[in-house]
Amino acid sequence: MKARSFGLILFVILASLSLGGCGCFMQQMKGETPPPLAPQAKVVAPEAKPVIPVVTPPPVPVIVMKDVNFDFDKYNIRPGDAEILKQNAEWFKANSGKKARVEGYCDERGTIEYNLVLGQKRADSAKSYLANLGIDANLIETVSYGKEKPIDPGHNEAAWAKNRRAQFLSIQ
Repeated sequence: MKARSFGLILFVILASLSLGGCGCFMQQMKGETPPPLAPQAKVVAPEAKPVIPVVTPPPVPVIVMKDVNFDFDKYNIRPGDAEILKQNAEWFKANSGKKARVEGYCDERGTIEYNLVLGQKRADSAKSYLANLGIDANLIETVSYGKEKPIDPGHNEAAWAKNRRAQFLSIQ
């Protein structure tokens, strides 16, 4: 068995030496020309382009509508809240054609029905004030949530004062 494997190994070695040593793999056939070399890439300098400065416009101030608050069992606009409504009117002027919703809210005291009516009167009062400032009333819709969605869940005068409000939301 040893002689057989020795002979096989010897055969493999001799065959590889004879094929590798002859150089037949590297020789060219007569009359054959070598393949052409790849063309050299021509390096071209980039064109000088004019630099155009980017001018960013100044930031546009964002106008946010603010809530107005009311006294207990009232829906009239107080002087301080009138100033807030004037600022809210600027939002309508800056956002021409956009619609908004005025939501009327109440504190937890009173019946559900009474507070729904009072919340509607508060929303309508704010809408009317904006219309008197020249804002198109068709761009403002109103809704009352009465005492159903308090902003402050407390059961004291500070919480109730926060909950008696007209809240403004952009809807378009």
